[in-house]
Amino acid sequence: METLTVINCCVFRLGSGDVGVVQPTLSLLPPSRVELEQGRAALLCLATGGFPSDWKLGWKVGGSSRSAGVSDSPGVLGKDGTYSRSSALTLPADQWRKAGSVSCEASRSGQTPVTQTLNPDQCSE
Repeated sequence: METLTVINCCVFRLGSGDVGVVQPTLSLLPPSRVELEQGRAALLCLATGGFPSDWKLGWKVGGSSRSAGVSDSPGVLGKDGTYSRSSALTLPADQWRKAGSVSCEASRSGQTPVTQTLNPDQCSE
């Protein structure tokens, strides 16, 4: 017999082994002109609408993983039963300009990662 549980307006089937996984939507915000003039580049990655809560956010600068200068927020449960979280990356402005690309990636074991990428030369200062 299958048990149904209703949590925050969402239905999950327990015992069937098929609990729905929802990929988050990523938004990647570039640094502001003011920050760049001050010699730093702060980027913000917002992940919204993910389920379950164990999606992790990571950064790549010029294709290489980056953990220095990263500040992560805990996941927040929304009224719709999905989770949102954010991660900020701060770089020296010259590293941002020379990076080629900066990517934020949401990953979860067994799932295809979700990636959003910015190219510094395509962002107006």
